[in-house]
Amino acid sequence: MKTRLTTLAAVAALGLAALALAACGGSDDDSSTTAAETSSAETSTSAGGGETVTFEADPGGQLAYVETDVSAKAGNDTIEFDNPSSTGHDVVIEDESGGEVAKTDVITDSTTTATADLQPGTYTFYCSVPGHREAGMEGTLTVK
Repeated sequence: MKTRLTTLAAVAALGLAALALAACGGSDDDSSTTAAETSSAETSTSAGGGETVTFEADPGGQLAYVETDVSAKAGNDTIEFDNPSSTGHDVVIEDESGGEVAKTDVITDSTTTATADLQPGTYTFYCSVPGHREAGMEGTLTVK
């Protein structure tokens, strides 16, 4: 009986350890808050000193981002772009001299990511689909 309880306790401990490790791993479910639900684009800290910076295109397909004034922490950042509309958009980040720092894929009705080593300063982000930036689909990213 004592051996059986010891074995049962060991199995339970292994199960809890596996559950704890799974909770530390990545997840494909989208439980983050989108920029539309906050007053500014959401950022969250990640390993490596950077964070995830979230951008969202207008859900109705307008040539606009939900937020045009975004801030982030300096470091190796993940650029997460959500385009819930059927109009193709992307996010390009350029530095003050006009050099491209990061670029996502052009997507429709999905989410994509890119990475960038962002240093403190002011950047411009915009949609590179022809005519979109000219129509006003751009904003400012401030990195501190």
